[in-house]
Amino acid sequence: MKYRRLGKTDLQVSVVGVGTWQFGGEWGQNFSESEASDILSAAKDEGINLIDTAECYGDHLSEELVGAAIEKERDRWIVATKFGHRYTGFLKRDQLWTAADVQKQLEDSLRALRTDHVDLYQFHSGGREVFDNEELWSMLAQQVQAGKIRHLGISVGHKDMEASEYQTERASDLGAETIQVVYNRLDLRPEEKILPDCRAQDLGVLARVPLASGYLSGKYKPGASFGSSDYRTVHSREEIDTALKEAQRIRREEVPEGIPMAAWALAWCLKNQTVSCVIPGCKSVKQVRDNAAAADLELE
Repeated sequence: MKYRRLGKTDLQVSVVGVGTWQFGGEWGQNFSESEASDILSAAKDEGINLIDTAECYGDHLSEELVGAAIEKERDRWIVATKFGHRYTGFLKRDQLWTAADVQKQLEDSLRALRTDHVDLYQFHSGGREVFDNEELWSMLAQQVQAGKIRHLGISVGHKDMEASEYQTERASDLGAETIQVVYNRLDLRPEEKILPDCRAQDLGVLARVPLASGYLSGKYKPGASFGSSDYRTVHSREEIDTALKEAQRIRREEVPEGIPMAAWALAWCLKNQTVSCVIPGCKSVKQVRDNAAAADLELE
């Protein structure tokens, strides 16, 4: 495993982390405590030290599974979670952005994670109208001073790029030290403004959805379909096939012979030195090990 500095923080993060949205049950599979524990144990064995979760991956369900798995080795993990939503059903969320609401979310997350602090607490894909909230950021700064939060970050949305760019611009002014952004070979938009702004502010970058919702995993061909409990059902048939056709072209024209598509796609993100860590989701121990192998790939 290789490690990079997470922006201006004092954290050295593994270049490959573990995303845990799948633990919340919205990616076509439910996980037991033992299954989640096995995945995170394999991640530890591979030298991975960052776990990214959120309050709304299930009703704190992902956090609970993470907390149970790492409670006895809490200090060897960098735990990142998020705030702003409440899970109310499959792909359904309430929006909770007041300072009081977020303070309660933080306490609920700490309880679920079985810890007294979060290493990275991230504003989670909210619009500009809830982002510009002095009371919220003041409360969060107080929680940093109290030791319940080590570092603040912003997980920007992927649909409203103007709002995401604005939030990135304001990050340092609000005490945020990291940006989490959708970045992969199929979505290059962050290269225009967000990543350069992160470099200018020395913000750590977590690249989420680095496998483009699995379309860059090499597992699926055009025409592939997904079950009703799978997040990817929000994409239209045309969107799915367009992504998979482009992935096929990339595999044929850009991926060197003998290199797995998924590992190449993660290494492609890491080729950009602004990226501190990629956080792919994984449903099995094998996927953890396959993802970790990307750290050894150096692409030109």
